Amino acid sequence: MSFPANLKYTKDHEWIKIESGNIAVIGITDFAQKELGDIVYVEIETVGKDLEAEAVFGTVEAVKTVSDLYLPVSGKIIEFNNALSASPELVNTDPYGEGWMVKLEVKNISDIDGLLDAAGYEAVVG
Repeated sequence: MSFPANLKYTKDHEWIKIESGNIAVIGITDFAQKELGDIVYVEIETVGKDLEAEAVFGTVEAVKTVSDLYLPVSGKIIEFNNALSASPELVNTDPYGEGWMVKLEVKNISDIDGLLDAAGYEAVVG
């Protein structure tokens, strides 16, 4: 499993990366996609909504389970990765790249500092 050093992580297995300014990209970790198995559907109905940190922003459906997706920091969901509508398996094949889920306009950029770094996340998942 890989945990890129340029990302921040949550204990709920989401990652976040600042793209530019206060715009961040969010997805689930390599560990999470392996635990879920083959992902068949990603549902995000929160585009345009302001949400607090740890709020559910969508769900990911695998062959045997459905799992909630939790926002790492507060902000407004501004974009869904539409490629996942036709190819949800991108989350399995490229969780840190083409398998990203949403873009977020972060309310308070310093909140990201409170998240786990790669070493901290690796310690959580073993």
